[in-house]
Amino acid sequence: MRKLRAAVCCTLGIAVMTVAQSASAANWFELQGISPALAPLVTVSGYLQPTYTYMPGTAVTDGLGSQVPHLNQIAPNFTSSNSFNINRARLMIRGNINRNISYFLAGEFGNNGFTHVGGNYTPSIIDGHVTFSHYIPFMRIEAGIIRAPGPEQAMQGYMAYNFTSFANVTTQMMLQPFYKPNPSTPYGNPNPQGGVAVPGQYGEGVNAFRYTGLEATNWFRNGPWEFTYGAMVGNFGPLTATNYSNSPLIAARLQESYIFGGHGPFQSSLTGFIWYQHATPNFNGHAYSMTRDGIGIAYMQGYMHQWGRWAKVEYMRGSGMISTSSVFSSPVTVAPAAQQAALSEAQVYPGSQNTARGYYISGGLFVTRRAEVDLRYDHYNRLPNIAIQNRTFNTWAVGLQYHFTPLTRVILDYYVRNVGIPHLGAIPPAQRALPESIANSADNALALQAVIAF
Repeated sequence: MRKLRAAVCCTLGIAVMTVAQSASAANWFELQGISPALAPLVTVSGYLQPTYTYMPGTAVTDGLGSQVPHLNQIAPNFTSSNSFNINRARLMIRGNINRNISYFLAGEFGNNGFTHVGGNYTPSIIDGHVTFSHYIPFMRIEAGIIRAPGPEQAMQGYMAYNFTSFANVTTQMMLQPFYKPNPSTPYGNPNPQGGVAVPGQYGEGVNAFRYTGLEATNWFRNGPWEFTYGAMVGNFGPLTATNYSNSPLIAARLQESYIFGGHGPFQSSLTGFIWYQHATPNFNGHAYSMTRDGIGIAYMQGYMHQWGRWAKVEYMRGSGMISTSSVFSSPVTVAPAAQQAALSEAQVYPGSQNTARGYYISGGLFVTRRAEVDLRYDHYNRLPNIAIQNRTFNTWAVGLQYHFTPLTRVILDYYVRNVGIPHLGAIPPAQRALPESIANSADNALALQAVIAF
């Protein structure tokens, strides 16, 4: 009994330490790639994110009717403008097989874009990898389902999510849904601007930044400086499918950190990073080049100390496979029949000439040991190469967090959202009213979320 009690206490202690490691740090390769040195063979942990979101639910009104756009409804179901939801619910198992081999396995059970596939709730494995250390000089090898080296919001652990949602550029450009590349009935002909309409039943959810493959990574400390690299090759496509690309996904990230002091997950540091991703997806019988890259800076000092602060700035861009989600649920009552497909189905612009870019600027301050205020501005410019389809998304987010412990907190966010049409004159006068009405309907949003780790 004493041995069992000691084992349970050890497991719980390591679980707390493991989850805490995700709270705040620059080196996500280390924190998520390997288990703590003292971790046993099996450690169980997890977290929940119950969330309430409210939007007024402004409808787009036309002579043909009135309908609320997805912009003003809550994902992934798009059936309501105010609702409770379990955004994430994750159960994680990790440990050390020996001093050189770590493993990590996690299942996602929340209601989100990862578990919402083809209109159905489908919980599944979201992480599953093994890391081999010290077998090859200057290199660790990670194999399995891995977060591809990429933007900061994709790399960071959940305890470092300072807001209830990602920036627009991350959500729209890096969390694009996958679609069946070659359905039994080919997708229709592209519209005059090259966009291909994709019916909802061909949607296969998002990967939550993960791909199946191999990654080489390591980190090196020299005084206050720490250099980290990660390079990955893997399948491009849903985690439940084989490769949707004619060539492997290639992803890499380099970062350099200056560590002011402290150690572990709450160290004070300034990190600069650069990343790159490329794939050649198959889509509708053709192969297309797709590239994403970015650069940014992350700073953190004094986590859960009065006047502790953090800041993050990142710019990213993409070319090829730029997609726009459906505006309405079918049937569309506010549009003429000729426009219904474009509004009730996703549009994919596969060619490499199609581009997007965006950035976010964010920061936070602990006004007391437990109370934190946060501010973020983000901008996303979608399809600037096609004047008639060009849209901009600008959002101010004002947040308040209360930390009960490093693992459990409450987040209250208010989002001020704006959708712009930079080249309204490129749209024929007879067709301007509806896109203007959709853009002008964008609601502000209020979100309340609890982050509960165990």
